Amino acid sequence: MIKKSTYFLGIFVFVLMSSCVSKKDIIYFQNDEIDQSKVSNSYKTIIKPDDVLQITITALDTEAVRPFNLSAVTYSTSSNSAIGVAQQQSYLVDTNGEIDFPVLGKLKIGGLTRDELIDFLKGKLEPDYILNPNINIRITNYKVTVLGDVRIPGSYTVPNERITILEAIGLAGDLNISGQRHNVVVNREENGKKIQYQVDLLSKEIFTSPVYYLQQNDVVYVAPNYAKIQSASANSNTSLFISVTGLLVSLITLLIR
Repeated sequence: MIKKSTYFLGIFVFVLMSSCVSKKDIIYFQNDEIDQSKVSNSYKTIIKPDDVLQITITALDTEAVRPFNLSAVTYSTSSNSAIGVAQQQSYLVDTNGEIDFPVLGKLKIGGLTRDELIDFLKGKLEPDYILNPNINIRITNYKVTVLGDVRIPGSYTVPNERITILEAIGLAGDLNISGQRHNVVVNREENGKKIQYQVDLLSKEIFTSPVYYLQQNDVVYVAPNYAKIQSASANSNTSLFISVTGLLVSLITLLIR
């Protein structure tokens, strides 16, 4: 009887120990070395469909730029009058990568970087419309989404249009202890195709990853570990099973004393 009791107690202790998390599965950036030749601090925002752009054009000739800086107001249907303060017109990039810009009409801008778009607009505006225009472009709906086994999953607006995957995880409150640090997936749309990148937060190679700097609308997903998946799939008898197991362990302990 005592041998059997010792056997079951050993199994219980083994299961308990095997469920413990090792620090090698938790600590970030512990593996590999950083290849400095591959590290780049350059980052380029690429215009994509569904981006909402605010384009501001200035020049010495204020009358010349007026037609290109339209104001948008909200009208009341009952009184047919403007409501609130007029704001600068914004432009939605459609599924074809185009915007409908004042005077110039339809412009294909999808896939351009910010600098390329500024040069493109300058080429359209001068010298026929404006001399020496200054152009400022901002994406007003720039956001990233962090889902999965993190403390605060959700979508986060990025006002400065530049964010790393580590900063995004920080906004989400970091990974839960049960999140798989070696299995973080970034979902991105590139040239109309859905692309997935796998990131290992345990490795310093993350600093050379193509998704170290996130793009607008990127979705970061953190997979839970096996123990959490099993816990989530447990049925309603789990609490009863735990209570019975605890009672059995107590009885076994009394028998082997």
